[in-house]
Amino acid sequence: MSESCNNQCESCSVSSCDDRTKPNSFAAEANQASNVRKVYGIVSGKGGVGKSLVTSLMAVAMNRRGYNTAILDADITGPSIPKVFGLKQKAVGNDLGILPVLSQTGINVMSINFLLEKETDPVLWRGPIIGSTVKQFWTDVQWGDIDYMFIDMPPGTGDVSLTVFQSLPVDGIIIVTSPQELVSMIVSKAVKMAEMMNIPIVGVVENMSYFHCPDNDKDYQIFGESHIDDIAKEHHLDILGKLPIDPKLAKACDDGLIEYYDDNSLNHIADKLISKENI
Repeated sequence: MSESCNNQCESCSVSSCDDRTKPNSFAAEANQASNVRKVYGIVSGKGGVGKSLVTSLMAVAMNRRGYNTAILDADITGPSIPKVFGLKQKAVGNDLGILPVLSQTGINVMSINFLLEKETDPVLWRGPIIGSTVKQFWTDVQWGDIDYMFIDMPPGTGDVSLTVFQSLPVDGIIIVTSPQELVSMIVSKAVKMAEMMNIPIVGVVENMSYFHCPDNDKDYQIFGESHIDDIAKEHHLDILGKLPIDPKLAKACDDGLIEYYDDNSLNHIADKLISKENI
């Protein structure tokens, strides 16, 4: 640092100053009672495409393989994870921080709903407070020994996405889309966000891709023709799966029984993560 330094880095002309050129780090330390090995964000440029569903199914798939699994519900204003897992209890804590809520099959979960007086209470907070809350879910929650953490991200590319990608050690993202043609623009936004934040993209999942009719054994594209192959080719993405519209799965989510839904739709993604990480 120069002897004449006035700490006004914005107007300083000394380009060789080590203090001025040192990059800022927004990385947040995990809670001292946490040991999280791999972190994956489930993202989309718009809402209603099934991020929470894919997050839940990924956590269930990994948990069934014997890995210690966790879900950080970063969708503060529209949390779905507690409902999908049938979790209504409140989070408690001790001197070391907040304890995550344990699902019926042993998945560690933290959501804003566990901290509200009533699960139907709206969260009327501005962006910086929401981002700070998500960050605290990483720093203040005692996650324990976790192999895979999945973050259910809110839609879009706003404050929470920036907070998560800057503060948490995200190893990669999975982009969730639907068949509508407009998703090409939405996927492009998610891809560019990941590139700007230097976050690897594991691949893309198309939800609500088709409906398989049990009466005639035919597949129907309810939401139109799929564009996932063209989108994946354009952005050099791996297609991780095409999930059908399944009334049984919808009922399992409504009943809070996602952990007991018998389906192997996301096995390919789970296998890809396992082989890639080798843990």
